[in-house]
Amino acid sequence: MLKAIFPSQLALGAAQAALCATVALLVAWIARRREIRVERETAVALARGLAQIVAVGSVLVLLLRGPQWTSVFVLAGMTVAAAATSARRARGIPGAFAVSLYSIGAGAGLLIVVMTLAGVIDAGIASLVPMGSMLIANAMNTNSLALNRFRAEVEAHAGLIETGVALGAAAPETVLPYARAAYHASLIPPIDSLRSLGIVWIPGLMTGMLLSGARPLYAAIYQFVTISMMFSCAGLTSLVSTLLIRNRVFTAAEQLILRPGLKA
Repeated sequence: MLKAIFPSQLALGAAQAALCATVALLVAWIARRREIRVERETAVALARGLAQIVAVGSVLVLLLRGPQWTSVFVLAGMTVAAAATSARRARGIPGAFAVSLYSIGAGAGLLIVVMTLAGVIDAGIASLVPMGSMLIANAMNTNSLALNRFRAEVEAHAGLIETGVALGAAAPETVLPYARAAYHASLIPPIDSLRSLGIVWIPGLMTGMLLSGARPLYAAIYQFVTISMMFSCAGLTSLVSTLLIRNRVFTAAEQLILRPGLKA
């Protein structure tokens, strides 16, 4: 229907974006009717997401014409931005940004380097930047899930943690079970993605490869490669995150920083 109304591709894209944003806001409004207030956050996220992706698309047009080394700075900038976004899930914990930066850098950065050197990811800007951004975004989401779950677990068990410390247990060890729970919870989405690959969903990368003329079997295998890399990236990111965050929820006097009701 929209194609018949908007013959111009740019106008069609704007109309599609407006329709999808309207549906998203409608969902947020329905949630508000049930006393779940996410409409402001949803509106801000939609506006930022659209502005950012349009800006990135414009920058990529210029990058594709530039030298290959510029991709390093683009991915580094994406990593810093991802860390800043993810750190909000651990607001109130000293060094949350540093933890997020180290975790995302270790998970996504290490995998990008290894896979590029091995030839799994093409070193050209047209392939490296989009693939690297996918891994960085995946690491950011995983890190956010891990920090959010860890925060909730610690706040819910603050009394038990403080009792353990009072009885002489090492402070980081008292939160170890909750770090493990956060790690397991953060890996649910990537594991489910692997399990449902090809049955529940056909990812966009495979679809794009098929449309560009790639052999179906190779497109399917490379899609598996991509999802496997995302799982490895998520696992390493969450592992580093939960290891580092354990030592940051206590003061130097081993007093618990996180408390129930503390605003995130």
